[in-house]
Amino acid sequence: MDQQNKAMQRAPSISSCFPERFSGVSPRYEHEHKHEHENEHEKQQHHQQRPMKGTVNPLYPLPQPPPPFKAPVDKHLIVEETIQPHHAPPSSSSASPPHHHVPPAGSRPNGAAAPEKPVDQPVSIPLPPIPSFPCFGNYGKNTATSTRLYTPLYNAAMKGDWESAEKFLRSHPGAINVRITKKMDTVLHIAAGAKHTKFVEEVVKMMSPADLALRNKSNHTALCFAAASGVAKIAETMVNKNRDLPGMRGNKGVTPLYIAALFGHRDMVSYLLRVTDPEHLTEDDYVTLLIATINTDMFDVALTILWTKPELATLRDHDGMTALHILAQKPSAFASTSSLESWQRILYALICVKEKYEVGFPSGLVMSDISQTKRVSLYLLEKLWSAAKLIVPGIRGVHEKKTMHLQVLQLVKLLCEQISSLEDSKIADLLTHPSQPLLIAAGFGIVELVTELVRSNPDLIWTVDEQSHNIFHVAVMYRREKIFDLIHDLGAHKDMITTYKDPDNNHNLLHLAGKLAPLDQLNSVSGAALQMQRELLWFKEVEKTVHTLSKQMRDKSGRTPRMLFTEEHRALVKEGEDWMKSTASSCMLVATLITTVMFAAIFTVPGGTNNNSGVPILLESTAFITFAIADAFALFSSVTSILMFLSILTSRYAEEDFLESLPKRLIIGLTTLFLSIASMLIAFSATIFIVFGSHLAWILVPVALASCIPITLFAFLHFPLLNDMLCSSHGNGIFTREATMTLCS
Repeated sequence: MDQQNKAMQRAPSISSCFPERFSGVSPRYEHEHKHEHENEHEKQQHHQQRPMKGTVNPLYPLPQPPPPFKAPVDKHLIVEETIQPHHAPPSSSSASPPHHHVPPAGSRPNGAAAPEKPVDQPVSIPLPPIPSFPCFGNYGKNTATSTRLYTPLYNAAMKGDWESAEKFLRSHPGAINVRITKKMDTVLHIAAGAKHTKFVEEVVKMMSPADLALRNKSNHTALCFAAASGVAKIAETMVNKNRDLPGMRGNKGVTPLYIAALFGHRDMVSYLLRVTDPEHLTEDDYVTLLIATINTDMFDVALTILWTKPELATLRDHDGMTALHILAQKPSAFASTSSLESWQRILYALICVKEKYEVGFPSGLVMSDISQTKRVSLYLLEKLWSAAKLIVPGIRGVHEKKTMHLQVLQLVKLLCEQISSLEDSKIADLLTHPSQPLLIAAGFGIVELVTELVRSNPDLIWTVDEQSHNIFHVAVMYRREKIFDLIHDLGAHKDMITTYKDPDNNHNLLHLAGKLAPLDQLNSVSGAALQMQRELLWFKEVEKTVHTLSKQMRDKSGRTPRMLFTEEHRALVKEGEDWMKSTASSCMLVATLITTVMFAAIFTVPGGTNNNSGVPILLESTAFITFAIADAFALFSSVTSILMFLSILTSRYAEEDFLESLPKRLIIGLTTLFLSIASMLIAFSATIFIVFGSHLAWILVPVALASCIPITLFAFLHFPLLNDMLCSSHGNGIFTREATMTLCS
């Protein structure tokens, strides 16, 4: 399953979209401005005198270049920033280097006449000059000074302190659209990333639409920062003033919509889906968006995208991955691989969820065709359910989990329908490169994905990897019983599919069952003894399934499956023996103490005895009868527990003993120990009632409550262990032989 590990490494990287937050300088920025470092001699000649004017493109802002360089001109928008020049202090002509005349923007060197202005050249829009300080976005000698100058504005934006920011902006006119950090962020970038909605609203009021399009060093607009923050109100404030913002791409060409999906902000994605012009999104954008929503568990959004553009189901991203490949790596999104507590399983079965999910999208929404009366009923039911989720703890989490499971199942069905409509050659290519999603899903135990794929393409049941392993070989290797149960749907094909062998080691299906399970599967069962029992259950189940000849087949090392099992599990048998002995010793000590106390208590009965006959004085009392019965039951239970734990200590600890003999003894020993503890507490409570009941009746309530504490603790701490042993030791154990999902539709 090396394909699993390689595929898991292809998840999208947030740091690649925001390099200024994770590294020093953007690679794109270095590439676009590498010419600024090529002529060091000219930079030294002109560092004391700055140009009077510089043309800056607000969509791709650049640091102030040396005089020979002319900034690129955007045909759609040109903004001139007026900057106060720096004057060098006077010095002697002999000591100072000669000052070169800096030509204004648009002039030609060597006195050549400038060409005539083309007719279609856009008109420059002058911005108000900044009278008292240089624009920090234009790097120069005074960078440190500018940093200190804008620190109050930066701190105010980070804290959301609009009063301080407004005071600063009044004293520094024009600072609203100045880059105030070394990353060339404006105050809007900072406030949007800090999630200060009111602050952003005030800043946007002071900005022009062109100011909202200003970019930082990594080519991100403030909307990209808002998308990463996840506050939809901030994005709405910006887009209402500049409708072109959703289509302006950031670093590496990513859209704000993709950034929001990458960070998993469902509300932001829903809003940006509505306001982003579909003409600004390419096919690659939709594919990466679909995969990003699946990676961040926004399956409702992924469903909406697929309903609108079903052709995306078969398209790949830049890593060659499809939506199906990503889903095959997410076992946590499926019901078959989710672990729920007992009370959560009950809630899960009772909860009902909607079958359609609506997310904002420009067009093509899927709506349920239901009557108005039913809509009103569903609305009222939804309100009642929302109130219940707030009142009863735990309901919300279970409801969200079941909703996610239903969404994922619908998503899998849509993907399989689209894949099955392709030609056979394209299906084979899609399901084998760069990895095999069917085998990956089988390795994770995702029975829903495996069954849907096989139902839509029955020939996939014969799919194998480089070692000739099919889905059932993978299920045995990774101990996925729900996948292995599907083998009983194959009928006569079962005998053929179980004969596949690994060409490298000549291992058949039973050899794979003889190998030690992966560590994560072993640790899912508590205790080495129960782990050994689980391994024996797997070996016995596979042994019943394979052909008789497979049981005696030898691998290239000359080992039969049983020999391989013994060799692989030798250490686990030793660990299981130690675990059983330590558990039995500890429990037997407690049982012995209970036996001693209960035996002595019957001869010192509460209330005393008649001196002549020796009969207890309170023999006719109900409380005394309760004490006597509880004492006797505790004594007999503790003695039984001692005998069971003693038999465990004297066992021979063969491999087969871990299958039934030892677990059953441990079950009986723990159960009788629990009953003896409960009976002992009942006897104690009855004694308290006999002694104090007639005078201090109020003391009975706290005593009764206190006696329930150890019983409850013992039950909660040992019930999971008992439940695991009971499930594994009786019936078919972990195998049902009747799969909850079948390969036949």
